[in-house]
Amino acid sequence: MLALPRALGRSLAGPLRCGTAVLGSGGGAARSPFVQTARCYATPVRRKRKDIPSQLDDLPPTVLKKDYADVPIMDSVDDVVRRLLSLEMASQKEKMKVKTQQLVEKVRRSPNDNGSFEVQVAILTAKIRSYEEHLQKHPKDKDNRRRMLMDMDRRKKLLSYLRRVRYDTFENTCKQLNIQYTLPPPYTRRVTKRWMVKKAFCLKVFQEAQKLKKAERLKQRREWSQSQSCQGEGGTKGTEGTPV
Repeated sequence: MLALPRALGRSLAGPLRCGTAVLGSGGGAARSPFVQTARCYATPVRRKRKDIPSQLDDLPPTVLKKDYADVPIMDSVDDVVRRLLSLEMASQKEKMKVKTQQLVEKVRRSPNDNGSFEVQVAILTAKIRSYEEHLQKHPKDKDNRRRMLMDMDRRKKLLSYLRRVRYDTFENTCKQLNIQYTLPPPYTRRVTKRWMVKKAFCLKVFQEAQKLKKAERLKQRREWSQSQSCQGEGGTKGTEGTPV
């Protein structure tokens, strides 16, 4: 048996492979095990996230930071230094301090008021709104969600106390901070299957008891009406027998 040259073998193997590929791609011919079909996977579509409005958007960039706002020397500093100490170069934490201060100024009773119920509500409102903005971007952050719910419960307790004790202050606080207060339900209970079955059974027992009481009341009314009629007849007979 003659050995074919390596170059001739390659030249012959090329057409054979092409032929098998053509035959394998046809509908009636058998598919070759050496030919793999091309898998074109669809690339995932990445949607652009919408710009979420923040409560810090209304802060002007020329406002100074909270720690440098009341310093008297700031009026004579250079523009570059003033720009570095303004909100234009400030971090998120420093901007939150300024925003919290603005909310506190709306509801505080006096310039030295730093711990009243209204001020506490304003501070909690700023925190809650920052948590809401963060959770819109990162909805799986359970730690911050738990903190937000805790702050919301604290604010609800403070508002309920203000509503009960000082209603005018409560209305002004909700108006200035743009808070929508909803009354809590009078009674809340976790609905379970056992509780629903028990409630249905209690309603059924109550209805049966009402039916028995209704029958007893009808019986008592009939007896009372009969006794009244008997007394009336007896009185008329007594009046007829007496001499005039």
